[in-house]
Parts: sequence; C-alpha cells; structure tokens
Amino acid sequence: MAKQCQVCGKKPQLGNSVTHRGKAKYLGGVGTKVTGISRRKFKPNLQRVHVSLPDGTRKTVQVCTRCIRSGAITKTIRRKPFKLAPGAAKK
Repeated sequence: MAKQCQVCGKKPQLGNSVTHRGKAKYLGGVGTKVTGISRRKFKPNLQRVHVSLPDGTRKTVQVCTRCIRSGAITKTIRRKPFKLAPGAAKK
C-alpha cells in the first residue's frame, strides 16, 4: 500500500536537508555557513484507523493526523460510553 492518506491524498514530498556550521552573528560569531545540501523525503504522519463509513460498514484505513483532528473521518465506537445510573450522583 502506498504511503498516502486515503482521505486527502497527502503523500511523501521531496525537499532538501540543509546542514549549517558556525556561530550566528547575533551570538558573537561571524555567521553561519551552509556546508551541505542533500535530498530528503518529508513523509506524512499516517495512522491506521478503524472508520465507520456512511453506509454503516466499518473499514481500516490509513489516514493522516490532520484528517483525524479535523473530523474528516468518523472513528468506530467500539464500546458504549460510560453512563451513571440515574440518581447515583446525588448524595
């Protein structure tokens, strides 16, 4: 399976890893210099989540954390929420 979010389609992107050397001027140095640039891959933070689909079925999908936090999916409820018995909270 590809490293891709099944909701928004986010996938790995290529970029640069930049290495610096030296002390910044504001700290009393002569400034930082770039000593190396190499290619790297930015990977999405994918999680395997149990999701409830609109037609009532349940499925396991790989979803990025942004989609989980934004509410783009509906997680499967495995257990009913805890409820107090009526009148149990009173003293």
